[in-house]
Amino acid sequence: MFIINTAYLDKDFNLVKGDIQIENGRIAACGEGLAYSDSDMVIDAAGYTVVPGFVDVHIHGCAGADTCDGTTGAIEAMARFLLAHGVTSFCPTTATVSSDTIKAAITASKQVHERPVKDGAKVAGMNLEGPFFSKERKGAQNEEFLLAPDFPLFKEWYDHSEGLVKLIDLATEQPGGEEFVKQAKELCTVSIAHTTADYDDAKAAFDWGVTHATHLFNAMNGLHHRKPGVVGAVLEDERVRAELICDGEHIHPAVLKIAFSILGDRALIVSDSLRANGMPEGESYEMGGQTVRISGGKCVLPDGTIAGSVSNLHQEVKNLVSWGVPLERAVKAATLIPAIQIGLDKEIGSIEPGKIADLVVLDKDLDIASVWVSHGDETQCAVKKA
Repeated sequence: MFIINTAYLDKDFNLVKGDIQIENGRIAACGEGLAYSDSDMVIDAAGYTVVPGFVDVHIHGCAGADTCDGTTGAIEAMARFLLAHGVTSFCPTTATVSSDTIKAAITASKQVHERPVKDGAKVAGMNLEGPFFSKERKGAQNEEFLLAPDFPLFKEWYDHSEGLVKLIDLATEQPGGEEFVKQAKELCTVSIAHTTADYDDAKAAFDWGVTHATHLFNAMNGLHHRKPGVVGAVLEDERVRAELICDGEHIHPAVLKIAFSILGDRALIVSDSLRANGMPEGESYEMGGQTVRISGGKCVLPDGTIAGSVSNLHQEVKNLVSWGVPLERAVKAATLIPAIQIGLDKEIGSIEPGKIADLVVLDKDLDIASVWVSHGDETQCAVKKA
């Protein structure tokens, strides 16, 4: 199969013209004037731009389904909704809930990871957001289930996932945080999140092995000219990559531009999407045992606390471009950088020979024309909108 006469982002995320050859579910070659025969499937994509499939490493739910429903049906519903929005790989994300609920979510995610739906995004890993958070910065997390960092409990969940857990989030300043980080970093990426840590606390956590920051600016101490906080520590420390929710509700567009200019390739886009994503506005939905309502394009608890999003990576890339972030940088933050953080950058996240052929075709307005996803040796057009 060949996609010809197109613009695409190459392995260095430069926008170039040329062709893409796909064989056995992987990218075989990229460049200008690739040779093909009359028997080959050839798609002329002149006027379009091909980018890697988006990778969402922080998503709780969408389309009325939630990771913590703990059913394969919920994970499959999420997978189908996400693929329609250009996400080809994702990490179902838990919340601060009971241990049994987390185990059920892991079981369901593992089953869909092993038997993916052909018309859906692939489960690339799991993200455990909670329950090891601070009460003061819990945000929309359920206080009833908050715990101090407990590595043996986490190890129980990790072992149950058979290595599918790729991210664990915690408030590192809590008692036991140092020991937890030093052990957990040997298993997966460790993230600072929902934390009361100050600048010095955060820098210490980075020394222990934290290399990720969950939804930067949200549920943490911000940047002040005399108190740099977690945000200041992350912005200056090259060892740490940071999630940004780019829906325009969680972070002001001007702040996002500043963050991208400082972080560069350390920025990754996440949706932090809830089951309310794709559902009617004004209705109430459940998240981690709490009621969430969609109001004015954002999710809020009854007390007005912002709680996740109803956005997706494709929309967030478009948002960033409209706010002045270059397309190349925005797409890289939604593809290769998250893939790096879950250890799958050798397989997904960019368009280069040898990698899995998960591709999104965009029109001149950056709307999705089609989505190509590979399962094993087969690459199929799972979504076609133009």
